[in-house]
Amino acid sequence: MPIFESDDISINYQITGAGPRVLFFNGSGATLQGSELLLRSLSKECEVLAHDQRGLGLTSIPEGPYTMAQYAADAAALLDHVGWKTCAVVGISFGGMVAQEFAVTFPTRVERLALLCTSTGGAGGSSYPLHELGALSAEERAAKMPTLSDTRFTPEWLASHPSDAQMMNMRAEQAAITKSADVIRGERLQLAARVGHDVANRLHLIPCQTFVTAGKFDGIAPPVNSGAIVERVSDATMSLYEGGHMFVAQDPAAIREIRTFLSTGVRPGT
Repeated sequence: MPIFESDDISINYQITGAGPRVLFFNGSGATLQGSELLLRSLSKECEVLAHDQRGLGLTSIPEGPYTMAQYAADAAALLDHVGWKTCAVVGISFGGMVAQEFAVTFPTRVERLALLCTSTGGAGGSSYPLHELGALSAEERAAKMPTLSDTRFTPEWLASHPSDAQMMNMRAEQAAITKSADVIRGERLQLAARVGHDVANRLHLIPCQTFVTAGKFDGIAPPVNSGAIVERVSDATMSLYEGGHMFVAQDPAAIREIRTFLSTGVRPGT
């Protein structure tokens, strides 16, 4: 994968697929390597530019603190580097926060905007404060994550839904992998930047078509937060899907409809 040098940071990025151009923003702690399946799905109909955000993956870990404005500026510099003046933009979870910051800061560069399981911060509501999980023991975090991921995922539910239990077991195994001190430092810097996220009073600056999506049972970014985005963006619609914070993997209709919007601008029900 190519590396782009920009000011204080070396950004690892990739471009995959063919079709309308799409800039992708990833979630908390997520890297290109760990998001391969999602990126491959989006790339079926789009040319997708994705990168490891500052502090994560193969991108460098500058000294902090980081701000949401920095994450947006990194992406704008990357667009300049690859020669994209405008494109569609999609962000998931933390990436949806950055996508909102990007869209209000660089509105003329965004052709259409897809926001997945995310929040405005401030008056529009915030996602669950994931940085607080660091104060919990490993056992406490493991017990809390299922219902944050999907509010239905009680021990009783998981005992009777083996596919859901398997999904959470896989996530638990990933979380248990030993990380280097640098990886932990980068992830913590990202989570700290997330605390200051607040675009609620600037969303009216977004003029483009916007498609807001959420899982019905999301315990991290509840659907009401997505509704608050729709209320603040002039041309926004919302779709709810079966699932929680991982609804893109839980409801097959979700990725199809998101991809259709990114490639054509067509939203469900419009």
